[in-house]
Amino acid sequence: MSGTATRAWRLAGALCGLVVVLDQAAKAIVEDHLVPGEQVDVLGPIGLTLSHNKGVAFGLASGSDAPLIAFAAAALLFVGFVLARNPGVPGIWVAVGLLAGGALGNLADRLRAGAVTDYIEINYPWPPFNLADVAITVGVALFALILLREGER
Repeated sequence: MSGTATRAWRLAGALCGLVVVLDQAAKAIVEDHLVPGEQVDVLGPIGLTLSHNKGVAFGLASGSDAPLIAFAAAALLFVGFVLARNPGVPGIWVAVGLLAGGALGNLADRLRAGAVTDYIEINYPWPPFNLADVAITVGVALFALILLREGER
């Protein structure tokens, strides 16, 4: 493996680990301090609430655990494949680290508790979400931007 590839894997792994640790720590704090359905105002339209969902990101598509776990595993393999094929692409490790960390954070919840813990609520008709969901969303957006930029080259 080249030095560029090794560096990209290390950076993506470190970011992934950071996202998982922060996500799981935030979920543990919320679980310890809130009861399901309780709402706490934080700042402007942002609040905290404790909820559990059996769906995917942002509580969408509730269903059986097996397909969701399989999808998470496939997504992790895909982003790993993309990093392996493109380690020198600037910023790709950030997108991969965010996507992998978010997927693993939510997967840990699903395997441990059968549902994902959500706690961030915005004063808008949108379901509660968590840090892992944010990491996944930002990772996908960054991934798309990188691929578009690379496609132009």
